[in-house]
Amino acid sequence: MSRVGEKPIPVPRGVEIQTSGNLVSVSGPKGKLEKELPQGIEVVEEDGTLAIARRRNDRKTRSLHGLTRTLVANMVHGVSEGFSKALVIHGTGYRAAVAGNSLNLTIGYSHPVEMQIPEGIEIETPSQTRIIVRGADNQQVGQVAADIRQVRPPEPYHGFGIRYDGERVRTKEGKSAASAG
Repeated sequence: MSRVGEKPIPVPRGVEIQTSGNLVSVSGPKGKLEKELPQGIEVVEEDGTLAIARRRNDRKTRSLHGLTRTLVANMVHGVSEGFSKALVIHGTGYRAAVAGNSLNLTIGYSHPVEMQIPEGIEIETPSQTRIIVRGADNQQVGQVAADIRQVRPPEPYHGFGIRYDGERVRTKEGKSAASAG
């Protein structure tokens, strides 16, 4: 029995859920998301909450029960409130700016790096060294943030680069001079 899969999902006001076969679509103020459910799992809507039910009790269906509940709960949360990830840039002269539909990064290379902002994602730069990625799809927000971080991950000697807000980077000790003697 899945403890996570059995928990009901509260549906906030303004969020509409439609099911047809194995397809669940959730729409709300922040957008619309669709997900195809695995075979043997269904969504049951009852007085303001959603429940994820198993039609079969085989091993594969049981293993997907909690995962499906979490994915549907993330969809409901995403279209009602949205998800966000913050990134911080460390380094002298390193900066970021949003221009139109692209993110421009100046991070120590001989050329500025320009990244296109995907559909459904909003990127904001409140300061030159802070990037905030927002969107309704949790997986897409995390992937875009990871792609931005991958352009210049933090290096281990001084910590220069792009990191998640709150991420701790262990710095290594540099080379020490050979002792004369």
